[in-house]
Amino acid sequence: MLEGKDVGTSNNNWCVSDYYGELSKALNRVDFFRIFHAIALKHKFDHFMILKLFSDSATPTLSDQLELHDLPPGLAEEYDARFSFGESRLFKTLQDATLPTKWTDNDTSKDLLMQQLGFEFALCLPVHGANGSRFAFIFLGDRDAPELAETQELYYNAGYCFDFYFRNVLANKKGMGLTAREMEILKWISHGKTASEIALIVSVSEHTVNSHTATILKKLDVVNRTQMVAKAIREQIIS
Repeated sequence: MLEGKDVGTSNNNWCVSDYYGELSKALNRVDFFRIFHAIALKHKFDHFMILKLFSDSATPTLSDQLELHDLPPGLAEEYDARFSFGESRLFKTLQDATLPTKWTDNDTSKDLLMQQLGFEFALCLPVHGANGSRFAFIFLGDRDAPELAETQELYYNAGYCFDFYFRNVLANKKGMGLTAREMEILKWISHGKTASEIALIVSVSEHTVNSHTATILKKLDVVNRTQMVAKAIREQIIS
């Protein structure tokens, strides 16, 4: 189990430099899960979740938006069976703003999501990937709201570690097996170019572009160009 080291501060807070060795060795979701879980516990939170703040669905669910988390098994599915995550104030606020926010279950303007998930407090820290895709760390628990200094430290640590996670895990997804040429054509399709326009841009025949497009559709397991682009963005194959 990861443990923070005493760096001479009065409250012995978790310091990201103490875990640089762990971050430099982390290669997969399990490795980063341990690091994020350790951050949550160090700051006396019960759980963490990383949410994707983009969706190609008109009715995003909590389960679909979860990128990584240590929530109790079945909690997200139970929530989705009863409530609409896309309509929650928390999700809408995170989409509209990039500032840290605090949510308590006794706030007069509280979001029902807090009661529905069964936690008293949540600290939401927006982060983003190198390609501009937006995510948010949410730390959940029954503790009091942290003071400003702890919030700033947690925001720095979470953002620093997420950068490693994005570069080593999310940005290194297999690209669904797309070749360099297919990636190029997919990029131009995402920019709204037609097959004839792409043929001129990449100096191939329109027939070749259509052939590549059909292959991309099959590899991404979608049925049209709109779904193709939406899934490619969702999976961070393109930005």
